Amino acid sequence: MQGICKSIERLLVFRPTALLLGASPAANNLLAFVSASRAGWLRTARSILGGLAAWAVLVVLVSSGLDALLRTSEIAFVALKWIGVAYLLYLPWQFWTADVRTEIEATEVSSLMRREFLTLMGSPKASLLLTAFLPQLFALRVHYLLVEGVAALFWVSAGALVGAHALTPLRRRVVNRGSAGLMGTAAVVLCKSERAA
Repeated sequence: MQGICKSIERLLVFRPTALLLGASPAANNLLAFVSASRAGWLRTARSILGGLAAWAVLVVLVSSGLDALLRTSEIAFVALKWIGVAYLLYLPWQFWTADVRTEIEATEVSSLMRREFLTLMGSPKASLLLTAFLPQLFALRVHYLLVEGVAALFWVSAGALVGAHALTPLRRRVVNRGSAGLMGTAAVVLCKSERAA
């Protein structure tokens, strides 16, 4: 009985903290926001499955010892870090240079899912959360997938709301460049990250 009470207490502390972390403006959430402002709520909400698939892959990798490998292997850490940096610089470049004068064509769900998946796989937030902040309990890592899904839907809803108010070219440029700046900041943070001792 005491074990059940501790589990419930841990879950009650974990949920609000996890929701705040999941809702933070990381690259995957900014991508969901921008995608929803262009492609609408339904398409982007369906694309979140790509991000959740990436979280699931990361949970399995971390549970299988990826965090230990990254702590002990300088080569693995550096390779993964620079792949993430490259992708987190590629996305902002795409947003920064996007043509805002023409009407945006709705992107296919499969393309949105692929971008969500790749963005999250290269996200410093994901690796940091799973290796440093989330408890070592597999169940709570899996529970975090649900929390991340709810947080992503919040960003999708916000993006769809902005997109529904007829984004003018100037507003599109502001949204694109603001998101690009935040994603570029994430790339710089990842670039400066050090391997855990």
